[in-house]
Amino acid sequence: MQRSLLARFQRWVVGALAIGALVYLGGSIWAGFDEVSAALLTFDWRYLVPLVGLTAVNYGLRFLKWHYLLGRLGVKMPLGEDAWTFIAGLSMAISPGKAGELLKPYVVQARTGAPMARTIPALIGERLTDGVAMLVIAAFGVSTYASEQTGPLVGLGLAVAGGLVVLSSRRLMHGALDLMDRLPLVSRISPRLRLMVDAAQTCLAPRPLLFTVALSVVAWLAECVAYWQTFAGFGVPVDAAGAIYIYASSTILGAPSPGGLGVTDGAMAVGAMTILGVERGVAVPAALIARTVTLWMGVLLGALALIRVSALLGGDIALEGRAPPPAAE
Repeated sequence: MQRSLLARFQRWVVGALAIGALVYLGGSIWAGFDEVSAALLTFDWRYLVPLVGLTAVNYGLRFLKWHYLLGRLGVKMPLGEDAWTFIAGLSMAISPGKAGELLKPYVVQARTGAPMARTIPALIGERLTDGVAMLVIAAFGVSTYASEQTGPLVGLGLAVAGGLVVLSSRRLMHGALDLMDRLPLVSRISPRLRLMVDAAQTCLAPRPLLFTVALSVVAWLAECVAYWQTFAGFGVPVDAAGAIYIYASSTILGAPSPGGLGVTDGAMAVGAMTILGVERGVAVPAALIARTVTLWMGVLLGALALIRVSALLGGDIALEGRAPPPAAE
């Protein structure tokens, strides 16, 4: 019997919490428990209001982008159900390889009948434009705060741009698919691949691409500002542009790991010390608070929404299997 996504999520949460606890324990040992405890006692917890608010702006704009991309594909998902689905997807940030984010196209198929091959490109476009936005934000500060990283960042940006050019070329993509059709195994899934390519080109056409990247830049800039405001809560004034660069670059570095656990947290703490000149005893708890709001709050909200989405689907979420039939209108 296939293991449900809810059961898997429970395992992922346990694993992620264990990793997170080890990361913050190690950070506290490194910074000194007394220094970290003293800093947390001085934190003005009223700053949680703008931190949560800015993170909510991030979630809201990213949901708008996801819903817009579905609309571009002609998929009419009820706004309320789509919102629940998107929020549930936030919990999947801690899934291995973020594979659990397939939850969103799965639910869309279950509720509308739109095949996942048609809606997975909306997920790809959503996540890809998030990455482009972070590259854009980091690019504004890399020459000032980490000039030695300018080359790798430019190289990564050119690779992404090249990939977008290739993906947006109907001639190139369909030519490649024509060649792949000669392979026995690939020919069996060729119709789905062509559907995915056509949907991806719809989502990443110039106009929707510019619009969704712009939304992503504003969304992620809101979280970058939240990180900057975390230091204000400690009564430590820091350079806003530097804090924004640290958050963006740390997020990029941590992208390959589930939720950026360990990598993003460590990069934020080290960046605060080396770029902003913040003491170790403040840099570590600042990263802890910022990540609690920007990552773990999303996981918690996503877990609650996952229960709601599971109920919509009759309590069965198993991504490997066929989605339940669309709900009757």
